[in-house]
Amino acid sequence: MTALLTDAHAAALDAADPLRDFRAEFHLPLHAGQPQAYFVGNSLGLQPKGARAMVDEVMTAWARDAVEGHFRGEAAWMPYHRLVRDGLARLVGALPSEVVAMNTLTVNLHLLLVSFYRPTRERPAILLEAGSFPSDRYALESQIRFHGYDPATDLIEVPPDEPNGTVSMAAIERAIGEHAGRLALVLWPGVQYRTGQAFDIAAITRLAHTAGAIAGFDLAHAVGNVPLALHDANADFAVWCHYKYVNAGPGAVAGAFVHARHGTTDRPRFAGWWGNREDVRFRMEPQFQPTPGAEGWQLSNPPILSLAPLRASLALFDRAGMSALRRKSEQLTGYLEALIDTTLSDVLEVVTPRAPDQRGCQLSLRVRSGRARGRALFEYLANHGVLGDWREPDVIRIAPVPLYNRYADVLRFARCVQEWRDAQ
Repeated sequence: MTALLTDAHAAALDAADPLRDFRAEFHLPLHAGQPQAYFVGNSLGLQPKGARAMVDEVMTAWARDAVEGHFRGEAAWMPYHRLVRDGLARLVGALPSEVVAMNTLTVNLHLLLVSFYRPTRERPAILLEAGSFPSDRYALESQIRFHGYDPATDLIEVPPDEPNGTVSMAAIERAIGEHAGRLALVLWPGVQYRTGQAFDIAAITRLAHTAGAIAGFDLAHAVGNVPLALHDANADFAVWCHYKYVNAGPGAVAGAFVHARHGTTDRPRFAGWWGNREDVRFRMEPQFQPTPGAEGWQLSNPPILSLAPLRASLALFDRAGMSALRRKSEQLTGYLEALIDTTLSDVLEVVTPRAPDQRGCQLSLRVRSGRARGRALFEYLANHGVLGDWREPDVIRIAPVPLYNRYADVLRFARCVQEWRDAQ
């Protein structure tokens, strides 16, 4: 048995972890009365224990103050969305005026496409990765059709060019260069959901802008997972959800970024009264006067009960610090990778890039003996309290999240795979 596979080794790593106490800030799901080894924070993050108090605060104010809750107390509802603004800005590397928590991810994508996808006969095309998350593809197809163009010719998908289904920067550069004269928009993920590959947002933005196209990003698998610097990267816009790594709850309110240079713009938008300037909003005048910055894309009253858990989660990110979380993430996922390489390489193939700067915490794993055996292993793990998730056609995703996963959890995963293999 290698040292990596010993309880003592995992325990020593956990004892030396400066973020170890954050695990106690979360509710851990149980299996057979014991905490699961939960590796599905890339799908739904665990509940922060502070979230209930934040929701209860809103419920109490509603019961006590009714409509006056909009104006009373430090957590009054009228400016409530701004209680998460600064934390979000720190999390994504933006100015506070560039971010807003609103709606859900695909709704925000459509709203920003209204402003930033402005096709012409000469430039009708959108470029994205092949195998993108279906909701993104549906949104882009529908936007292209809405403007009277044809997705068959105007939705350009960049196929993977690397052995494990990942896409090199060289392939992205070639595709943008080849279609430069036709591109209206490049929409790219920060982290690809199936492979776990992370991309250089600043580099892709430069390529898009050089081609005369807008650069937008879906950061659903990047926010709270990898360090981001959206303002400095010069991205035009971005959208994301908060129910994965940001732990704001199922169907949580989503986020959006609009670069400061677009903060006041004549670009068309779908307007709603909460995007109207706050100082004139309650005059109920017919003219729409957008709030400068990302808040000008809001439509309706913020969902206060959905924003409340986000407050609790962002407080944890501020306490931990994204740089410290990233250091642990690299070490934790590196430990998972090392266990696979040294003891499980006959069973599992790592699809995710090996370079830490090209991935977040997730490793996408393919079982070498085929899809049927992959499903069998996935179900065996779940039945033994080790929870990852399955993505068709043949990938098990395992995401050790630095806020609440331990090295002991990773070791438990490796041992469970060993037991399955040895029983075959």
